Amino acid sequence: MVDLHHPADVILEIMRDRRQVSAKRLIEPGPASDQIEAIFCAAAQAPDHGVIRPWRFVQVPHSARDRLGEAFAAALRERNPDATAQQLQDARGKAMHGPFLALAIADLAGKDTNIPAAERLVSLGCALQNMLLMAYAQRYAAGLLSGMALQSQALRAVFSLAETEQAVCFIVIGTVREPKPARSRPQPGAFVSSL
Repeated sequence: MVDLHHPADVILEIMRDRRQVSAKRLIEPGPASDQIEAIFCAAAQAPDHGVIRPWRFVQVPHSARDRLGEAFAAALRERNPDATAQQLQDARGKAMHGPFLALAIADLAGKDTNIPAAERLVSLGCALQNMLLMAYAQRYAAGLLSGMALQSQALRAVFSLAETEQAVCFIVIGTVREPKPARSRPQPGAFVSSL
């Protein structure tokens, strides 16, 4: 039985209800500045071996979306010099979705080199999950966005990535236009075994 006055039940209910939502389906309103602060505070609670904070986030406000769109178009040209005008326009358009948008960046080798890249990525993954859950707890929808543009020189330049940094994904948050039904989730027996 779920007791929504018990913190563990509340957290599990939020986790069960959370959905991945594509950026195209997110509309205004997005989170207010105090809610964004709470979302980033949730990220700061992620496990961090060595206390090196091997990740950071760069917000992309609406005033910078055209610049991001041009980086997406340049990234497409890097991969496909023969991209059509329509393909380039579609690439630019991807920057315009979602009220709140931020790039998640992992530092895979900087600072304390005794912390392996895998642990650094796990820490970022935990930070992202905390952000998704906080956004959902605030009654917003959210999703993670990836793609080949993340590996491009154009995107690296726009976000001033250091040599040891990698763009991992975007996190997008807003109000969902049309909720989709829940997808089935695996039961623990499907992925848990004993030694």
